[in-house]
Amino acid sequence: MEIQEKREWIRNRLLLYGVTDRAWTGKQTLLQQVEAALKGGVTCIQLREKDLDPRAFLEEAKQIKRVCRAYQVPFIINDQVEIAIACQADGVHVGQKDREAAQVRKQIGKDRILGVSVQTVEQAKRAQEAGADYLGVGAVFPTGTKQDACEVSHLVLRDICRACRIPVVAIGGIHAGNIHQLAGTGIDGVALVSAIFGAADIEEACRRLATASEKITGEQTDENGSIDCRK
Repeated sequence: MEIQEKREWIRNRLLLYGVTDRAWTGKQTLLQQVEAALKGGVTCIQLREKDLDPRAFLEEAKQIKRVCRAYQVPFIINDQVEIAIACQADGVHVGQKDREAAQVRKQIGKDRILGVSVQTVEQAKRAQEAGADYLGVGAVFPTGTKQDACEVSHLVLRDICRACRIPVVAIGGIHAGNIHQLAGTGIDGVALVSAIFGAADIEEACRRLATASEKITGEQTDENGSIDCRK
């Protein structure tokens, strides 16, 4: 797949990006939650596990990869490159405090997807040069998922989208009540944790969120356009 073709393929799969968190499993297993999200229209799944031992993580990753393949949705592993390679995941996502993006690109090869979390235009440009396929920018709203997350203003989010050629997904504290505030920033989609996996009806929540994401990603501004920004 050529670079531009791969970029557009990824861009089209960032509309509604689900990031798992077993804190929300409740009566359902994580696998059941992921399948409900897929039924509701999630376009990408990232498996994020910070506490599982490697063997349990790998087994879980294989199970979730199978259901993602059944729905033809990309399956991304958070941080754990070795797990991603072992389970033949579609890609890896790393943060600024995780592994160097350039090193991860060497490990996973040119075909797998590489996502990188950024908070500034400078970080975004470095990630792009290091071989990132997409950027996760946030937190764009206050979030309880990551207590140490730095909030990124919507002006900075817009600047990142304009400065980079690769797709951008917004993350952090996004839910049905505030997603509309991201209209006009230039993002290609939204990544959500609790708004999906903490919902009473995950499938229905995803349907509503997918519709909202499609609407806001279609509303862009020109150089002189104004957007609703949070400081």
